Amino acid sequence: MAKEFSRQGHDLTVLTTEKPFDYSNLESEYGFKIKSIVKNEPPEIQGDGIKRIFRFSLLYFFQYPHIALGKYFKNALLKEKDYDLLISVAHPYTVHFGVALAKAKNRVLTKTWVADCGDPFANNQHGRLPYPFYYRIIENWFCKRADFITIPIKEAIKAYPKFCREKIKVIPQGFNFNDTKPSFVEGLNDVPTFAYAGNLSSGLRDPRPLLDFLIETNRDFKCILYTRNKDFLIPYKSKLGDKLEIKDYVPRKVLLKVLGKMDFLLNLENKGNVQRPSKLIDYALLERPILSISPLNVEKKKVLEFLNGDYENTLRIEDIDQYSIEKIVKAFLNLS
Repeated sequence: MAKEFSRQGHDLTVLTTEKPFDYSNLESEYGFKIKSIVKNEPPEIQGDGIKRIFRFSLLYFFQYPHIALGKYFKNALLKEKDYDLLISVAHPYTVHFGVALAKAKNRVLTKTWVADCGDPFANNQHGRLPYPFYYRIIENWFCKRADFITIPIKEAIKAYPKFCREKIKVIPQGFNFNDTKPSFVEGLNDVPTFAYAGNLSSGLRDPRPLLDFLIETNRDFKCILYTRNKDFLIPYKSKLGDKLEIKDYVPRKVLLKVLGKMDFLLNLENKGNVQRPSKLIDYALLERPILSISPLNVEKKKVLEFLNGDYENTLRIEDIDQYSIEKIVKAFLNLS
């Protein structure tokens, strides 16, 4: 999005936490400025057992370590002024909190503030537990102060407070279509080969019921999972051997080249309809069939169809052009 704002001729500044990456080439090539607001967030508490419970409690009740970002962004934005448009991006939502605090004190910060929200805050459906009641109070507080709230899908509107729904605009996540080139060659794979890339978790976005069924079929296949969450899948590696590969995340451009060579791609559906993974757009741009299933209620007939090369029940992404980054940037500019 930053590249496209600059390409369209706008003067852009990006505020972010400092990363071990040299942005100078980006700045010189595309003409936008990058300002680092702080070196690092507070460290997470490492370890298992009691430490793991403590770490979860801090995140669940207090949004730690993300809560510090609110202060960091507030302090940085108090020094900025005269923007026509300010877009804050969640996750984490504490970025929005910092903007709200800064805007209350810095009246010349920006003419228009757009709070861009991927997943909902108080009504986030990824967790097993509903968030504490005071999350709604915090959500109401920052929603009142934003000029606009942008969400990626219209179904998510119901996840936000009713009083602010008139300021909610649907702007999907943007993609540079030139970055995503189909690379599939028919007959390249000796056995049905498919992949999934993203977060996995026990009991939620859980691939184990699918893997159990695949074991039952005694079919040849190759399943490749790119994820950080591996521990609960280790037993399946010994059961499936070379049929299952579990890999760390890789840069997006590297990943797209791999996914483009799959016979089909796997989507594990969310339990509600107010969140939709952005990876589906990449999947569609790669022009690969998408096996979309409920992770805990596997449609065995559909899985067998895909293993047999029958993709009639592929998930179809409608109106793919709406996700082009050119249209997304123009949609944000229309709010200013």
